[in-house]
Amino acid sequence: MEIKVVDYRSGDASRLFTESLRETGFAVLTNHTVPFDVVERLWAEWLAFFKSDRKWGFEYGEGEQAGYRSMAGSELAVGATAKDIKEYFHFYPWGRNPSPEDVVAMELFLAGSTLATRLLEWVQQETPEHVRAGFSMSLPEMLTGSNRTLLRILHYPPLTGGEEPGSIRAAAHEDINLLTVLPSANEPGLQVQDLDGNWHDVPCDPGTVVVNCGDMLELASGGFYPSTTHRVLNPVGEGAKRSRVSTPLFLHPQDDVELLPGFTAFDFLDERIKQITGQGLQRKNPAA
Repeated sequence: MEIKVVDYRSGDASRLFTESLRETGFAVLTNHTVPFDVVERLWAEWLAFFKSDRKWGFEYGEGEQAGYRSMAGSELAVGATAKDIKEYFHFYPWGRNPSPEDVVAMELFLAGSTLATRLLEWVQQETPEHVRAGFSMSLPEMLTGSNRTLLRILHYPPLTGGEEPGSIRAAAHEDINLLTVLPSANEPGLQVQDLDGNWHDVPCDPGTVVVNCGDMLELASGGFYPSTTHRVLNPVGEGAKRSRVSTPLFLHPQDDVELLPGFTAFDFLDERIKQITGQGLQRKNPAA
């Protein structure tokens, strides 16, 4: 399984990027437009936030998605028997976010969203006509008016030895959304699974951006773009003593966008959230 590493500014970037998504569900970008100094600042500021008691003032409740979620309330991946070893913050521009950490989070949200929009334009452009014909609208248009796009700031704490048997930092799963833009984490661990069940490390050199297809893109494209299973392994040795911070930006369509005739992005999202949390979603976009 070869995930292409693509120079964003090269002349054939759109073709190579889309080919990698088609073949593996993943691609890695270099020389892109997300400033690495912003990513590094976010690592430092939000790691301090997660280590503080301030986080408890931002917990979100039933039916909500914006804010802090502790390890005790972490997700159970579909098919998994143990919860992930992680805590996280769901950052939305409209949410109740901590200050001053919200400043760097917004910088990354905007930079990632700008890049993601361009990448969706590439996918739209490079997708064969017979596949594009199944889209209810162009892929970039699906984001218009959406308040669901989410910057998830993840903290995988150092391992203590007391973790639940069988638990790992992120159990094998697929992303729900349209496209995920993931600046390199501060520690390795991300792997993808090929069709034969083998696991492969995803390149995570500092300053790179990993991009992968979500279930919504797979559904809307009739399976042309695969939503590939991936996970985050527990580290060993000295790595087990260190925190890992990861910042995926999940691109979500507006609620009423049809992924299939009569089946909307909200229908799909609500169905999946119930699977992993047991809770449904509010019907309207939160800021609508």
